[in-house]
Amino acid sequence: MAASASMQSLLANSMAYGAGKSKSLRVNHLLPAKYAPTLHRYPNMRVRSMAENGQEEQPSTAPEASKIPPPPPPPTPSPKRSPKISTKFSDVFAFSGPAPERINGRLAMVGFVSALAVELAKGQDLFAQISDGGVSLFLGTSILLSVASLIPLFKGVSVESKSDGIMTSDAELWNGRLAMLGLVALAFTEYVKGGTLV
Repeated sequence: MAASASMQSLLANSMAYGAGKSKSLRVNHLLPAKYAPTLHRYPNMRVRSMAENGQEEQPSTAPEASKIPPPPPPPTPSPKRSPKISTKFSDVFAFSGPAPERINGRLAMVGFVSALAVELAKGQDLFAQISDGGVSLFLGTSILLSVASLIPLFKGVSVESKSDGIMTSDAELWNGRLAMLGLVALAFTEYVKGGTLV
């Protein structure tokens, strides 16, 4: 309460000091007037404090506050639009485009897992799997996954817009890269060893 009373007296004194002067008050008397910030006077301003713990409210000496309209709310930023994705064939299949690495990565993931599964189930190495009818399965899987991967890209849907949580587009790229390396390492190891890895 003492703080609010001292604040009221401080404001009342500063209002009384500037009453006979110009329409604005100088805050700092040490600087020239052109460098000092000015506070515009509101002659109808009144400072009130709320009573605490059953104390009565004390009227202040400052006049009644005029009704100043509230400042307008800050403009809301427009939602960010995702960049336009090109659906041209040359952009989709460009070296740094969205299709080549994703399709190769998806095929490598399927190929690596299926190569290990067949090796564990039948005991055939990778080269025996390819010569034993694996080429037709490889071509069928390649066509199916390529078409399934290209349809959303040609419709303008980005992979990043559909990724959330753990299953992100970056995780898919890294899994595809590791599967490509794993498939090459599996073939090289079986070639050097002369038989199955497991």
